[in-house]
Parts: sequence; C-alpha cells; structure tokens
Amino acid sequence: MILPEKYSKWNGIPREEIDWHPTIEANQCTGCGMCVVSCGREVFDFNKEIKKSEVSRPLQCMVGCTSCKAWCVFGAISFPDDQRVKDLIKRKNILPHVKRLLEQKLQKNAAADSVSP
Repeated sequence: MILPEKYSKWNGIPREEIDWHPTIEANQCTGCGMCVVSCGREVFDFNKEIKKSEVSRPLQCMVGCTSCKAWCVFGAISFPDDQRVKDLIKRKNILPHVKRLLEQKLQKNAAADSVSP
C-alpha cells in the first residue's frame, strides 16, 4: 500500500512508526456503514461479500483520533490505549515541533486578518 504524502508523517514522525489505528470486532459489526461514510481519511471500506466494514488503510488514521469509535453505536470499533500517543509525544519530544507549527499558524492568521477589510 502506498501511503499518500499528506498522511505519511504525524508531527514529523513517519506514520509507519506509530501503532495507531482502529480495529473492528467482526462479531459486533452490523454493517451499518457509519464508519465508512464518516471517516474523512478513508480508513475504512465496506466488504459487500460479508456485509461489514473493514479497516483498509490503517496508516491513514489520524493519530489520536477515535471519532469512528464514538460513531459506532454497536461498540464494534476499538483503538490502542491512548496513553501510547501521550508516551510517543513525550518520547519523541514532539511539543517543540508543535509549538513551531502553532506559531506559524498564528502568524499566518494574523497576516490574513490584517489584509481583511
């Protein structure tokens, strides 16, 4: 599977190094399709043969996102413990990178606001 460039890294870390993606419990999945149509990163596909959702592109999942788990009214979707993400942020010293991105975003927004009538 070729990972699209926009999903290839999370805060500077290659996505392949981060164990974060949903898992579907097949016996709980009713095939409602909520995860398939709601995920903006197209992590899921629908298997017409078994009439259930599948995790087809796990590395496209946003690290730390659990929206699909919240949408699944049947409790069929699970994730690794979110402490993994917190530990990764500390271990890889991600916060300085995030601070730089935040400052860039604030500067960009300030520049846009100064141009607006």
